[in-house]
Amino acid sequence: MTAPDSPGRLPLSRPDRLSPEQRALYEEITGGPRAAGPRLFDLTDAHGHLNGPFNAMLTSPRLGGALQALGSAIRFGTHLPPRVRETAILVVATVWDSAFERYAHEAVGGAAGLTEDELRTLREGADPGFTDAFERAAWSAARTFAARPDGLDDAWYTAARAALGEAALFELSTLVGYYATLALQLRLFDVPAPTAPVLDKEPQP
Repeated sequence: MTAPDSPGRLPLSRPDRLSPEQRALYEEITGGPRAAGPRLFDLTDAHGHLNGPFNAMLTSPRLGGALQALGSAIRFGTHLPPRVRETAILVVATVWDSAFERYAHEAVGGAAGLTEDELRTLREGADPGFTDAFERAAWSAARTFAARPDGLDDAWYTAARAALGEAALFELSTLVGYYATLALQLRLFDVPAPTAPVLDKEPQP
């Protein structure tokens, strides 16, 4: 059952009614690295409620804090090129049919250099036709991680390690696992996506 006055199954946590632990997590989310660049999607609504997966993190601040810290490290602390990172996230969004991940990361992906045709083919689950060897290998690996984890045999690993290297495989598999976790929680709590991305505004919140 949908909670009253809430887009989804969870009540929206009001910023003025948070516990000290929740307040600390709220400030980490809205004041951390996600707030340092151009606002490509809204972290909060007009009343300050957290959007997307972040509202659910407040239900368990200790675990939610660890989860958001992992997400921040994946977004801002890996060596994956931005196009590769956003491609992998959009692969997860397609496999899980996650409207919020698609809404947020098509905007970020476009800013990272993914073309409209590439975004469309990723949305459709089709081959985006990357000509860069690293990008193509990363896209293929992300699809395997997200949709066919039973395909990780020795032959697959040898080829993927040759194309990407061990560090990129570790970072890419962690990214896919993290965004699959968010997609699961978004589906569990029936969290919708806003109707359109927010582009070319001041830094977030």
